[in-house]
Amino acid sequence: MLKIKQIWLVVFCVAVCLNACDSTSIFEQNTNIPQLNWDIESPVVFDVAINDTVNSYNIYVNVRNSSKYEMMNLFMFIQTTSPTGATLRDTFECILADDRGKWLGSGWGDIYDNRFIYKKNIRFPVTGTYKIELTQAMRTEQLKGISDVGVRIEHSYLK
Repeated sequence: MLKIKQIWLVVFCVAVCLNACDSTSIFEQNTNIPQLNWDIESPVVFDVAINDTVNSYNIYVNVRNSSKYEMMNLFMFIQTTSPTGATLRDTFECILADDRGKWLGSGWGDIYDNRFIYKKNIRFPVTGTYKIELTQAMRTEQLKGISDVGVRIEHSYLK
């Protein structure tokens, strides 16, 4: 019996290590929205160090929502500021449920995770720290039911 437990422990440790090793991602960070209540005046900001202007990248937006979220989509403003101070502002829509109200993405309990492609095959024009700011744009001061939002950047040539 002890040997079976040791084997399962080794299998579990190997699985955790393999899952932690993600060579495609150069940046991924998610921020918890306090009490699942995203205030329109509380943007979520990420500072991303970019050292490569040659390769192309995909940028994703991560969203984690509760099943108590009352809408099927989420609009947000995404503002990117380059190290030179140049800014780009986009309106971005995330579809969180289908037309019948079934939640999309992967879920466990009443929380659902989604990853949406924001920019595909882009090159950063200069090296340095880029600021990516996500602001909810749902025409309500307090948006209830969003648990976390985040940004992931990965090499596009590996996909």
